[in-house]
Amino acid sequence: MSSKATVRRQILERQTCPKEKDRTSQNILSKHLKKIYPIGLQRTTSSLSLSSLSLSLSQNSNDSSLTDSSIQFDQKISYAIRLITPPPERRDVPLPKNIQQSQELGDGELRRCNWITHTSDKAYVSFHDECWGVPVYDDNRLFELLALSGMLMDYNWTEIVKRRELFREAFSGFEPSIVANMGENEITDIASDKAIMLVESRVRCIVDNAKCILKIARDFGSFSNYMWSYMNFKPTINRFRHPRNVPLRSPKAEAISKDMVKRGFRFVGPVIVYSFMQAAGLTIDHLVDCFRHSDCVNLAERPWRHI
Repeated sequence: MSSKATVRRQILERQTCPKEKDRTSQNILSKHLKKIYPIGLQRTTSSLSLSSLSLSLSQNSNDSSLTDSSIQFDQKISYAIRLITPPPERRDVPLPKNIQQSQELGDGELRRCNWITHTSDKAYVSFHDECWGVPVYDDNRLFELLALSGMLMDYNWTEIVKRRELFREAFSGFEPSIVANMGENEITDIASDKAIMLVESRVRCIVDNAKCILKIARDFGSFSNYMWSYMNFKPTINRFRHPRNVPLRSPKAEAISKDMVKRGFRFVGPVIVYSFMQAAGLTIDHLVDCFRHSDCVNLAERPWRHI
C-alpha cells in the first residue's frame, strides 16, 4: 500500500472512531437512565436530554459529591436529574378530591373538626369558625389568647369563650401596659365578680404575665415578634385526619414553655402553651376535612407582616 493511501486510511479512522465511541457512551448512559428515570428520552417533551445531563454534570464538576472517586456513575446521573428537573409537588397539596368533597355535608352544611358536634354551643362553634387557628400577630390579641388558654386549667373552651367579652372588659381589652399596672383594688374587684368566675390567683397570674410581656416587648420589639421567632415567622401546618392524631403538646411548645417560665410567666406549661399556639394560629391543627383547614392554611402561607 502506498504511503498516501496509508495516511488517508489513518485520517478516516480518526474521524470514525470518535463517533463509534460517542454511540457507545450514549448506549451506556441510556442504560443507566432507564434504571432511575424510566422514560423514553426520544418520546418525552421534558427538557431532560443527554446534552442537558452533560451540562449539569460539567457545571457541578467542582462539587465534592461528584469528584469523589467512590461515587458511581449512576449516582452522578441521579444527581444531575435532580438538578435539571423541577421539585416534586407536595403530595398533600391540593387535598385529595375525597377530602375536598368531605368538607361539605348534606344541605350545604360545612364539615367541621370532629369535636364540633350538633350539640356544641354556638359560642364555641363561632370560636372554631372565626378564631381558632387563625394566625395572630397583634400583642393584645396574643396576650388575650394566652390568658384564655391559661384558664383551661379550670374550664373548657366553651365556658371560656362564652365569657370572653366579660374578660375583655375586665382586663381593658388585654392591653399589657394597662393590665400590668392594675392595683390591689382592681384585682380584688375582678376576682369577686361572680359573672367572670376567676379566682384571685388566676387574676394575679394574668397581671404578672402582662408585666413579663412588657419586658419581652422591650427586648424583642414586641411579644408577637418573640412568639413568632420560635416559628421562624411561619405557622406549622399539620394535616391530621383524626382527633386522636392531634397532640396535647409538642417539642416546640416545650421549648417555648421552658423559656417563658425562665422569664417569669406563670401557668404556661407545655400543654397550655400548645393550646395557645393552636388558638393563635402558630400551629394549624384543624383536621384536613374541616372547611377551616384550607382557610387557615391560606392565611398561614401569606408573607409574614409584623404588626
